[in-house]
Amino acid sequence: MLKKRLIFTLLYKNGHFMLSRNFRLQKVGDINWLMKNYQFSAISDVIDELILINTDPDESKLEDFCEALESLVSHCMIPVAAGGQIRSPETAAKLLASGADKLVLNTPCFDQPELIEELVARYGSQCIVAAVDWKNSDHPEVFSHNATLSQGELGAHLSRLQSLSVGEVYLNSIHRDGTGQGYDFEALNALPSDWNIPLIYAGGAGQSSHLQLALEHPAVDAAATANLFNFVAGGLAQARQQLLHAGVPLARFETALQELADIA
Repeated sequence: MLKKRLIFTLLYKNGHFMLSRNFRLQKVGDINWLMKNYQFSAISDVIDELILINTDPDESKLEDFCEALESLVSHCMIPVAAGGQIRSPETAAKLLASGADKLVLNTPCFDQPELIEELVARYGSQCIVAAVDWKNSDHPEVFSHNATLSQGELGAHLSRLQSLSVGEVYLNSIHRDGTGQGYDFEALNALPSDWNIPLIYAGGAGQSSHLQLALEHPAVDAAATANLFNFVAGGLAQARQQLLHAGVPLARFETALQELADIA
């Protein structure tokens, strides 16, 4: 059986990491704060991957984002995906040169499909993660441009992503984002019948039982959380231990789990 994955997402803007609730951002601290207060090096030993998203539309801040990316990569030995504000092959190349293993793109999947195709051709499907922000009203609806512009039905967009040959999809709930109320699984009903792309589920996790519900679903390959306060320090280690105890097929990092539990 293929192993499921536990992923931590960090949001970054103008030199600071952010908390998000329904896509409204709150500044919480810079990279020194992250390293000092949350034993980030230890945290990175109990997750399978890290995702770093640049939420700052100011292109002049790209260098700052790349510096933060380089610093995070130097403190962890796990795959790191980076994205946000990727509008050109040059920006994509810069993120990869700064240490990213994968690229995360959202709005270009709608208005720059040729960029997605070029990046897939250049780096391979496994390097490209399509981020999908959706909201559940009468039906699952997909949004772009930082969740401000409706792009129609979620299912139709997921079919488009299949045709673009992206390697993974990061499916993030706008209405559950940052609430800690648990994931909304309605989006899974919008998956095309021939769906075959690895799926990362995000938006709403507040405790390990929420992660477990996602990871136990056969269509979900990874569960992600961006909840800094619920899953920092020993929280992620405890969540992973609880998931393993429940029989979720995660990789075992026994030494790292014990070390982080001791810190907590």
